[in-house]
Amino acid sequence: MTGAAVLSASDRSSRGEREDLSGRLLCELLSSVPARVEAYRVVPDRVRNIRAALRSMVRNSAVRILLTTGGTGVAPRDVTPEATHPLIDRDLPALSLAVRWASYEKAPASLISRALAGFCGECLIVNLPGSPKAVQECFATILPTLQWLFSGSTREGR
Repeated sequence: MTGAAVLSASDRSSRGEREDLSGRLLCELLSSVPARVEAYRVVPDRVRNIRAALRSMVRNSAVRILLTTGGTGVAPRDVTPEATHPLIDRDLPALSLAVRWASYEKAPASLISRALAGFCGECLIVNLPGSPKAVQECFATILPTLQWLFSGSTREGR
């Protein structure tokens, strides 16, 4: 079973003012890959906090999939892409584009998402939006790709 991690970027959830529904949902959804959640964290919407958590999770050799939720929009506090970008050594722009496009009919604002996807070494990082509904829809879009990438037999061609 593939190891996974979930990072939620949310000021309010990190302060305990709001439950992290999106991060918890991702933890549940990952079982359909199938993946086992090795790490789960909630951090404030700050580049240094997000980047430090990402680095820590990527260093865990068991983690091959790292999904983030929150901070992908255009508000001043939406900084998850800025925190993620320096860690990605193999960009997968079509994956993040597919997520935006699949969400477009339900949420036209999805086209202003700045979410990234790519590999940091052997770990796939994918930024997802912050709302539970958007997480559900976006995860459904990437699920077949995650299953293909982490099925075991497809890893040699990458």
